[in-house]
Amino acid sequence: MALRPMRVDWVATPPPGAYPHRRLGAPRRGYTGPPSYPVPPRWGFPLLAWRWPTSVAMDDDQPADTVDQAQRLARTASHALGLAALTAVWAAGSEIWRYVLLLLSRYGALSSTTVGVSDAMVVASSVVTFVASATAFVFTLLWLRRARNAAAAEAGYGPSRSDREVLISLVIPGVNLVVPGSVLAELEHAALREPATTRPTPSKMIRWWWALWAFTSAFVLFTIVWSFDSSVQALADGVLFHAIADLLAAAVAILTAVVVRRITTLLLPVDAGTIRRMRVVDVKDAPPPTLRPVRSSGSPR
Repeated sequence: MALRPMRVDWVATPPPGAYPHRRLGAPRRGYTGPPSYPVPPRWGFPLLAWRWPTSVAMDDDQPADTVDQAQRLARTASHALGLAALTAVWAAGSEIWRYVLLLLSRYGALSSTTVGVSDAMVVASSVVTFVASATAFVFTLLWLRRARNAAAAEAGYGPSRSDREVLISLVIPGVNLVVPGSVLAELEHAALREPATTRPTPSKMIRWWWALWAFTSAFVLFTIVWSFDSSVQALADGVLFHAIADLLAAAVAILTAVVVRRITTLLLPVDAGTIRRMRVVDVKDAPPPTLRPVRSSGSPR
């Protein structure tokens, strides 16, 4: 028995209150043309083309952090880290110039203009380096948050530490030497779509970054403690230590930008055009295939 579709008739009626009520006994008006309303009607279908409900993504359906957002933040963080590296090199050059002037002052008095320019260069480069480093630090943390969430969405499991725990671990002395490396190792593990049951094994680049980060942090702390010595030789050595610390900070910024770009690349989907096609060159230890018998020409199949 075939089922026939049901016929549906749409009937448009004026909304309540559009027209005043007609008095009883009043004559009915004839046809006066197409219907019109004194106010815009507030009923009916919206002025939108019909679509499948799943074709329009709502805000609740979209992931909080996507790979595209992490990629945009990675580009911004890389630029900020590059600027921080340049300013750190400038600060190191200013400290080296001051150290050279200290060596030259052993053989005679220096010009007040030269000393003033050197002091201004040291102060200006230190302030600009601090601002650039703080900006790069903020953008790198924002990228880290987006990248961890995007990697968790791709890998299917979340990170072992929350964002608050990571932020707290970065400001606690001693802990900030260990936790950042493990966080990047876990992020790289998730970006590679490795299973959650295996232990994260950091790559060589992450290990180099981890070692450089820990050594630079320890050296900066050593330089700060050394600056409390007020002797002449300690002040001269402190200038040289500040220059080395600035160069190490520049190296950390450059390597951090490289790590950010590498992990972001791992999060991106694999482009089929970049995959090298493989072909079978030789087959070993395989049984010979069964060949079809040769038929003479004109024989029926």
